[in-house]
Amino acid sequence: MIQEQEVREIIGSLTDPFLHKTLGEIGAVEEVSIKEEKKHVSVKIGISKTGTGEQLQLQQAIVAKLKEAGAESVGLRFTELSAEVIAKYQDAAPEAGASLLSPNSKTTFVAIASGKGGVGKSTVSVNLAIALARLGKKVGLIDADIYGFSVPDMMGITKRPVVRGDQVIPVNRFGVQVISMGFFVEDNAPVIWRGPMLGKMLNNFFHEVEWGDLDYLLLDLPPGTGDVALDVHSMLPACKEIIVSTPHPTAAFVAARAGAMALQTDHEVVGVIENMAYFESKLTGEREYVFGKGGGEKLSEELRVPLLGKIPLQQPDWNEEDFAPSVYAEDHPTGKIYKEIAQKVLGEIEK
Repeated sequence: MIQEQEVREIIGSLTDPFLHKTLGEIGAVEEVSIKEEKKHVSVKIGISKTGTGEQLQLQQAIVAKLKEAGAESVGLRFTELSAEVIAKYQDAAPEAGASLLSPNSKTTFVAIASGKGGVGKSTVSVNLAIALARLGKKVGLIDADIYGFSVPDMMGITKRPVVRGDQVIPVNRFGVQVISMGFFVEDNAPVIWRGPMLGKMLNNFFHEVEWGDLDYLLLDLPPGTGDVALDVHSMLPACKEIIVSTPHPTAAFVAARAGAMALQTDHEVVGVIENMAYFESKLTGEREYVFGKGGGEKLSEELRVPLLGKIPLQQPDWNEEDFAPSVYAEDHPTGKIYKEIAQKVLGEIEK
């Protein structure tokens, strides 16, 4: 079983992301507790800033290294270093470049929203981002559904972002730069943070990720009009918005609330996408309207925006060698529909 001195050496070799000193140099390891019978290691660590994306990256690295060394489970508790320690080791490194939220940013933000869960909003976000990239645009995607993150699994992403200096480098998949809460949570653990912490995490996604020169940054919002959606609306005053609904009239009625919220916060709703619009038989070509008809039209009329497209109920063709369970190939019938929708989105935004 791993011993205390080894724990201290492993953690001490890692670097505080803001002071740019090793955790050993700054005396960050405050407490170590080892339960040999359960092979469990508990550590209390002092760092310069808590509640940041960097803390989550550091946490992930510590857990991975301690498990490699023989621990079966790891418990970490982070505290902030004293002002005196931070002042002693403060690094005068230059500030990172301007964020996406700076006034001179040329990136267009597009939030994908829905009034309720289960309408396929994340699937739409993923495939719309990929369709825009196929049209030659530089695209980023934030999985802002912090409680129900699913984008990495949908896109078949198996690797994690890396840290370069003070910046997190997003994962590139199908030409889309991706960042998700799912990258920073171990073993699909539930997220039990409250509103203020969620807002901090979103802020980190904007300021502390090295997105590069993006044309469009899509945000897969949580369903409804809760804390995260409100934070996005306050952070991004010039954001465009697309509302996703199913054909069912009730779903469209609920989705209208998300659209109304966007309009009240001066977000421009560029259109509506109706998902699960119909099922088309491969044998006969006949369409069955499993969830009813008319919801998308009703919602677009109420919000006075165009209906950008209707997505059928259909499964992508899976490729065992390059597995991405929710991504439609460019030549797939649904992939072609997403490309048409992407062209309409560009037309609405760039006109």
